[in-house]
Amino acid sequence: MTYTTLISAPTLHQQLNHPDWIIIDCRFSLADTAAGAEAYRHGHIPKARYAHLDKDLSSQITDFTGRHPLPNFALLAKKLGDWGISNTSQVVAYDDAGGAFAGRLWWLLRYMGHDKVAVLDGGIKQWQKQGLPLTTTLPTVKPTAFRPYLNAAAWLNALQVQNSIALKSICLIDARTPERYRGEQEPIDPVAGHIPYALNRAFQLNLDSNGLFLPAEQLCEQFKRLIGTTGPEQVVHYCGSGVTACHNVLAMEYAGLSGSKLYAGSWSEWIRNKNRAVAKN
Repeated sequence: MTYTTLISAPTLHQQLNHPDWIIIDCRFSLADTAAGAEAYRHGHIPKARYAHLDKDLSSQITDFTGRHPLPNFALLAKKLGDWGISNTSQVVAYDDAGGAFAGRLWWLLRYMGHDKVAVLDGGIKQWQKQGLPLTTTLPTVKPTAFRPYLNAAAWLNALQVQNSIALKSICLIDARTPERYRGEQEPIDPVAGHIPYALNRAFQLNLDSNGLFLPAEQLCEQFKRLIGTTGPEQVVHYCGSGVTACHNVLAMEYAGLSGSKLYAGSWSEWIRNKNRAVAKN
């Protein structure tokens, strides 16, 4: 069976020794960028490799980009091959933040034409809650080749977002907390507020009190209530830097609302250009 959105801890545990399954630890902290790698060294799911958000899943920041620009995809394809991921591998990504960072790798692989990728529902916390094993042993990796097939329609740049807003052809959804969306708080970026006409759906709303995704039917109902008559393929997600917005893309896919897109640069890129409008409240 192929997993393309979420996978449970018990199901992953059953497949730990499957040669075609590759597990990637995506733990990360914006406050301490070394914390994820350190946590990995202290204990990770057996056979997992580690992917660093800044070094592996993003490219260098420039004067025109947001905080987590999309990676160089030739370099990322090489890294995927070095991690043992081929075009036939089943990939499972996890973190300790409800999928906030694992969702980025999920989205990147799908953009690169690889649909056999799932996020571990509940992450390493759910894995431990189920009493499943951790290890400090580094995996034995057999490098292979990964060939990317990029899907240019999966994301928009800032100009495309601007033009689409003007044409009223997209429904823009902001995945940040309501306080940041309204411009009341901005702990990270130099300008507070949101992109005009954007709706707000904090990615945390996709999860229950145990950090597991809500049932697909419930997510479907909630997103439909938010987007109204807009088709899923006209929905564009953004956040602070294009990372947690992937969580909303994932939630919609899991809910059966396929085809929503990502504004990859997100808020931190949008505000680099002072001519772009900012809304508050």
